[in-house]
Amino acid sequence: MTQNSSTERASIPGIARMIAISSCKGGVGKSTLCASLAVAMARVHKRIGLMDTDIYGPNIPGILGARDKPQAQPDSQRIIPVHASGIKLMSMGLLIDPGSPVIWRGPMLAKMISQFLFNVEWGELDVLLLDLPPGTGDVQITLTQSAPLDGAVIVTTPSEIALSDVRRGVQMFRQSEIPVLGLVENMSGFTCPKCGSKTAIFGRGGGRETAATFAIPFLGEVPIEPHLRLCADSGRYIDDVATDSTAAHAITRIAMNLLATGN
Repeated sequence: MTQNSSTERASIPGIARMIAISSCKGGVGKSTLCASLAVAMARVHKRIGLMDTDIYGPNIPGILGARDKPQAQPDSQRIIPVHASGIKLMSMGLLIDPGSPVIWRGPMLAKMISQFLFNVEWGELDVLLLDLPPGTGDVQITLTQSAPLDGAVIVTTPSEIALSDVRRGVQMFRQSEIPVLGLVENMSGFTCPKCGSKTAIFGRGGGRETAATFAIPFLGEVPIEPHLRLCADSGRYIDDVATDSTAAHAITRIAMNLLATGN
């Protein structure tokens, strides 16, 4: 991978901070967590944008219940992001019909990511969150080389299989000179709503131990809660962030910690 310093990356006027949310491995709930962090930040009156860079699997619109099509400004033809749950949103999922596959090679992916970054009228934002696809492929390379990222957050489950990919992700960001702002352990446990017993379905403590190994901040644990999944599946995720639940409180704490890192 070619290494670029942050000073060589093009800036985007109006955006104070840009943070990538990465998982390195699929199936760890990264997109749901990214959407929830954006909503939590917007709830404290921050100007938040969310850019869904997962071109092949754009799930953010479904999680937030966004159905409007982005429009272009008549004069400049710059794309106007849609508004959903108090945030500005841009996603490939808003441009294609539901269920339609995107069958593109690397150069087309890079071109679309560039369009989302530099041809969308984001306006004034306190934070632009970027939901990255799993892995360390074309999209990640494009973003780390061209986007003015202020840092990255890595999402994992406690399982060893997920954590092995986290280690590769940390190295990718470090080689690209992108600060890793911290690690979040998602699906960290399940509490039975009937009997109250706690089960570590994917293991226990792996995220905290991995963060310590790489000397990066451990931002917190988010437990499994069926209500969160139901809200995400039905496009009512904003409802879950507002609930008085363990997961909602954990998400809010992580969001506030990320906002504080920019002060």
